[in-house]
Amino acid sequence: MHTILHIVTLVMMAGGLVSLLTFVIPGLTIIWISALVYALVSGFNTTAIIAFVVMSVLMLFGNFVDQLVMGARARKSGATWLSIGFSMLAAFIFSILLPPFGGLIAAMIVLMAFEFYRLRDWKKAANSSKEMAIGCMSALALRLFIGLVMIGVWFVWVWQNQAWFFG
Repeated sequence: MHTILHIVTLVMMAGGLVSLLTFVIPGLTIIWISALVYALVSGFNTTAIIAFVVMSVLMLFGNFVDQLVMGARARKSGATWLSIGFSMLAAFIFSILLPPFGGLIAAMIVLMAFEFYRLRDWKKAANSSKEMAIGCMSALALRLFIGLVMIGVWFVWVWQNQAWFFG
């Protein structure tokens, strides 16, 4: 029974990791839910609680880091917080309406439009959008790293409970 639970949990976590590439499916949340289901089925003990708290903090931070890194890159290029805010709103709405990349495309277009309206300079507006795109790729790399750390925490949790695979 434990072996099946381990395999199902690991497959779900791997799916969450891969889904981070879509920008729509909340991969870190999927990894976290997989850990929660594992804990509910296998039981919470001190190790499980500590590991789950660490994974929860990582998931919350990782889900927020996108906006932080993307916005910071755009702001560094001179974009206003108002432009960035509307860009993030467009990203949220179009991630739902046009997955998997609608949100990312909408964010770039809205940022460029707001910045062009403000500056009347296509080059500066395009630079802000380019910086936001670079921020998005940086955030993706960071989210993938956080997802791997979360899965690593789960492996330590399973190992510490002496419930290792096939054992």
